Amino acid sequence: MRVLVIGSGGREHTLVWKISKSPEVKKIYVAPGNAGMEINAELVSIKAEDSDDLLSFAKEKKIDLTVVGPEAPLVDGIVDKFTAEGQRIFGFSESGARLEGSKVWAKGFMERYGIPTGNCSVFDDSSRAMDFLKNNDPPYVIKADGLAAGKGVIICNNDDEARAAVNRIMMKKEFGEAGKRIIIEEFLTGQEISIMTVFDGKDYRLFIPSQDHKRAYDGDNGPNTGGMGAYAPLPVYTEELRRKVQKEIIEPTFNGIKRENIKGAGILYFGIINSVDGPKVLEYNCRFGDPETQVVLPLFESDLFEVMFEATKGNLGSVDFQNSSDAAVCVVLASGGYPGSYKKGYRIKGLDKAIETGCLVFHAGTGKKNDKIITSGGRVLGVTAVAPNLEESLMKVYEGVDQISFTDAFSRRDIAMKGVING
Repeated sequence: MRVLVIGSGGREHTLVWKISKSPEVKKIYVAPGNAGMEINAELVSIKAEDSDDLLSFAKEKKIDLTVVGPEAPLVDGIVDKFTAEGQRIFGFSESGARLEGSKVWAKGFMERYGIPTGNCSVFDDSSRAMDFLKNNDPPYVIKADGLAAGKGVIICNNDDEARAAVNRIMMKKEFGEAGKRIIIEEFLTGQEISIMTVFDGKDYRLFIPSQDHKRAYDGDNGPNTGGMGAYAPLPVYTEELRRKVQKEIIEPTFNGIKRENIKGAGILYFGIINSVDGPKVLEYNCRFGDPETQVVLPLFESDLFEVMFEATKGNLGSVDFQNSSDAAVCVVLASGGYPGSYKKGYRIKGLDKAIETGCLVFHAGTGKKNDKIITSGGRVLGVTAVAPNLEESLMKVYEGVDQISFTDAFSRRDIAMKGVING
């Protein structure tokens, strides 16, 4: 089989790495890819948003399965375009991708199907949003309606922060058209849980739950990022909680998707918080999480290519789907200044030494210059360690992280500590 993976980040590197292990796969292309993927795939200089060029390439190379990594192509309807031309593609249709592409639409979906989530108000006028803030009390979570690369959610602890968030999103248009509408949502406290599932239109299967670390700095401080690390499994995710999530969130969601006649076989990601009132949905994503994928797929024991290929045929129920009993921790190394402005082009040293510790190193924002690996993004690398338990994974991953260096590099030093403490 010949596979095309669309995307260029750590999630896509992990997908390429895992797909390459399938005995069914002969050749992998990745568009546009990054410097770390060249070991397992051929890089193609087509951007992820160039759906027409990607479709032409898939036809030319007789691709058997295209796998969409990032959310933007899904929201733009790449699956509908490929499907209309008879090309097999793994991902939700444009109608399904609205669950991620519009937080307002997703809230409406949850309300229609009785899925527990935080109370919220929707605004398309900044003055009305400001009036709301005058008449209510913080803390709030203020969200841009559309896609904002994981950075369109702002937690506001006081009125000044809330007014500044409305100003940034709606007036300064920091997130462009994504901020035409906003949601002002109640602030929920509790442990967050990320659950990624495969859905084929009829059946679904669950990967091992994980936990992301959104804030830039230790102690969950600093601005929201695309994710600074993740770990799995979650000691907080007890059997009792699992049953509750299954009954109140997962089952109603998939029943709703069927009733809405949403098309496509793909990943549905549940961002859940275990609040004092029980589990509630924070967000849906219609693709693999990043960096959650970097711990979930190393703990997935079955053939990922077979799972995705059969899912596109509606045959998910026929394939083996096994998660490991081990633990994994991923720590992201980022460029100084991220998630704000940062410099690129710094040489990365110590990659081989990190791999020698037994860690996996997934590239996110990397490139090549004079045959040397250099930084080319905000989140540069994801270092992942797998071991029989979280404590061993944690020790191992930071041993790997400490082998790697580049100018202005930083990482959180407390990834997975909640899991170790709760374990």
